[in-house]
Amino acid sequence: MKTFSTAAAAAALMLTGTAALADDHGMHAGVKAMDQSVANGVVSAQQVMAPANGWLVVHRTDAAMKPGPVVGHAPLRKGETMDVAAILTEEVKPGDMLMLMVHGEGGGMQTGVFEYTLGAKEDGPIKPGGKLVMDVITAK
Repeated sequence: MKTFSTAAAAAALMLTGTAALADDHGMHAGVKAMDQSVANGVVSAQQVMAPANGWLVVHRTDAAMKPGPVVGHAPLRKGETMDVAAILTEEVKPGDMLMLMVHGEGGGMQTGVFEYTLGAKEDGPIKPGGKLVMDVITAK
């Protein structure tokens, strides 16, 4: 009986730990992307976690890692989305660095219309804990 109780307690602890991780995981925002060819005019993120509906925005960047002009965007649903493709609106050459960033859907004049311009508040970047949610890739 003692072995059963210990095993049951261990199982309950494991289930509680898993639920806590799942809850915690659901609260994080993130972008996962890899260096890729842009020959087809599209940049993709393998996975995006968004705390609310918003946008995956493609900014130019460089070694200083400061977000530059927007060169593409795609709508995002709240939660986890796999294989998010953003159509490029400007030419991107092999070797260019791109910052794929999560932006919100707020402060603009219209819902569902991407209204951000560099430095604006409309549909701007989300910053949980004061940090941008992004990943940087190099175009091939």
